[in-house]
Amino acid sequence: MANIFGSRASFIFLHSVLDLVLGQIHYSIPEELEYGAFVGHIAEELSLNVRELSGRKIRLVSDSRKQYMEVNPNSGILFVNARIDREQLCSKSAACFLSFQIMLENPLEMHRVSVEILDINDNAPSFSKDEYDLRLSEATAPGTQFPLESAHDSDVGTNAISGYQISVNEHFGLTFQTRNDASTSAELLLEKPLDREQQSTFDLVLTAVDGGIPHKSGTARIRIYIMDVNDNAPVFDQEIYRANVEENTLKGTLVIKLNAVDSDEGTNADVTYSFTRHASQKAREVFKLDPTTGEIRVEGALDFEELAVYEIDVEAVDKGPYPMVGRAKVIVGLIDTNDNAPEIEVTSLSSTVPEDAVPGTRIATISVRDADSNENGQIQCDVEMDVPFQLQTALWNSYNLVTISALDRETTSTYNISMSARDKGSPPLATRKVLIVSVSDVNDNAPRFTQSTYNVFVMENNSPGASMFAVTASDPDLDQNGEVSYTILEK
Repeated sequence: MANIFGSRASFIFLHSVLDLVLGQIHYSIPEELEYGAFVGHIAEELSLNVRELSGRKIRLVSDSRKQYMEVNPNSGILFVNARIDREQLCSKSAACFLSFQIMLENPLEMHRVSVEILDINDNAPSFSKDEYDLRLSEATAPGTQFPLESAHDSDVGTNAISGYQISVNEHFGLTFQTRNDASTSAELLLEKPLDREQQSTFDLVLTAVDGGIPHKSGTARIRIYIMDVNDNAPVFDQEIYRANVEENTLKGTLVIKLNAVDSDEGTNADVTYSFTRHASQKAREVFKLDPTTGEIRVEGALDFEELAVYEIDVEAVDKGPYPMVGRAKVIVGLIDTNDNAPEIEVTSLSSTVPEDAVPGTRIATISVRDADSNENGQIQCDVEMDVPFQLQTALWNSYNLVTISALDRETTSTYNISMSARDKGSPPLATRKVLIVSVSDVNDNAPRFTQSTYNVFVMENNSPGASMFAVTASDPDLDQNGEVSYTILEK
């Protein structure tokens, strides 16, 4: 990507689209660009020449606490202002965007800009441990599959994990599953009958490979111990368990109860429950599975805005001398509650307005947001007090505060404008913000004498310069507008 202070690099592809209907500009850039890297030419997208820019006061308005992008006010070029780590910014999300607004004045214009951050292959797959042990009965039938530890790769898309490989051997291969989040997991497949008396252990190497160019990989050692004979595995009464629970549910609340049965007798039929190695670390933090009863209860804080659905692999293991395993899946959906109040941010403010401002004069621009979803995240924004101001919709969740009637400084010189943002949740949550706006004076009042007519009687033979009478006039305007001078008009 080209640096705005140097020449453009021709090997990076930039794409921009001006959406005339929505007024949005779209760019795509890779992550990890250096400071000053060229993103796009805003002025060209808006058909502005460089001479217009200084008068239009072009600037970038963002909701983000960190300013990843900036626009050059002299050239209209959008450039990278801070290092962008896509994995830190968007985690594993398939699409990653930075959204902000470009503001122009004289006249006021707001244009929404969306920059897609493209992933680069800067992370190699890795396993949580270097070595894993697996114990198998020699009576295990060919075709049986065993889940293997999934590797982790912070990259996404084609740069994420694309597959697994197992070291060459006569007995084991791999099968693959694609999960709901498009990730791939591997299971060890027994392809040939086992005979403990011929070979009691296997040392294999599992390799996870990503799809980047060039490929990156990570490995883990799989040590397999061959055991004798407990020939019935526990069976769950459902292959997939489903449950729904509200976010912010208290710790200890029952989510669902699992049940698995083993047709063996004695200790070979006693079952303990646990999460499999495929269960994510996040699922283990927020849910707890009782190994004896099979009850899954809330263990940590559930936040719909962080993750709405948990897909958890569970297993039931018997207590035979060579334990056998049954597996099932639990899908827990979170129900959104109205636990986030709207936020109000003032992006532009004129704290002083002349009293002769015409109705419709813009005083401030504000944006509102709510982290909740559906009705819990829908916001109604209003001016609460009886003042000559109102909010007009500018863009989605963006408003202009404008005057709606004439102002009179001599009547009211300062307004405390209280605005409220209320969501549509039940019960609704609201946030209030007060803007202080001062009315500046214009010379709209003429001086007034205390009397319309004065009758003065003067004695003759007064000396020149002698005081005969005093008159008084006042002007309610401020400063020079309110200073009064006197002259005598001859008729």
